Amino acid sequence: MLMTKERRPEIRTLRGWALNVLQEAGAIHECEEHGWAKDRADPHARARAIDRAREVPPAGVSPDEAIAEMRDVLDSIGDNCPECPAGDC
Repeated sequence: MLMTKERRPEIRTLRGWALNVLQEAGAIHECEEHGWAKDRADPHARARAIDRAREVPPAGVSPDEAIAEMRDVLDSIGDNCPECPAGDC
């Protein structure tokens, strides 16, 4: 029986790449109900994501550009979902 490994979808934007790396590092997660990205406020996860951006940036992007995008994304994400009533996230 031939088994195939599911391939991840190709990331099309630098922001999408940054969101993916942040999620894999555990720095952000999605609101279970609405899907908004939420910051976990975990400094170690943030550091892992920044290290990944420095070490393996997307093709055609410098490490400095990748890190800058990562920081822009982190700055744009809050710790609460904007659609959830206060404190229910």
